Amino acid sequence: MAIQRISSGGEFETKVGYCRAVVAGGFVHVAGTVGQGDTVVQQCRSALGIIEAALTRAGVGFADVVRVTYMLPDRAEFEPCWPILAGVFGDHPPAATMIECGLIDSKYRIEIEVTAVVPG
Repeated sequence: MAIQRISSGGEFETKVGYCRAVVAGGFVHVAGTVGQGDTVVQQCRSALGIIEAALTRAGVGFADVVRVTYMLPDRAEFEPCWPILAGVFGDHPPAATMIECGLIDSKYRIEIEVTAVVPG
């Protein structure tokens, strides 16, 4: 089985020893991804942009995502992200989980991890 590793050049990839996405066994596993911005909404949009770039490099898109996990230090900040997430996944909503937890740096307000299936 061939394994493809996709790096986004994020600062934590080399520090921690991981890559943005791994394509293996018919799936694309995208690592937990944070974004930039001052608000949870800005960070959500930014993280989704990074995820979209990784999915595109793997030859898939948001319509192929079958699982998503949202991690937030404050669950009360999740609701403002709902319209963005509903817009991204549209008619292809994945199974989803939201977890309230600490993130790698206190400046981050949302982290998103997805798994997509490679069509075929």
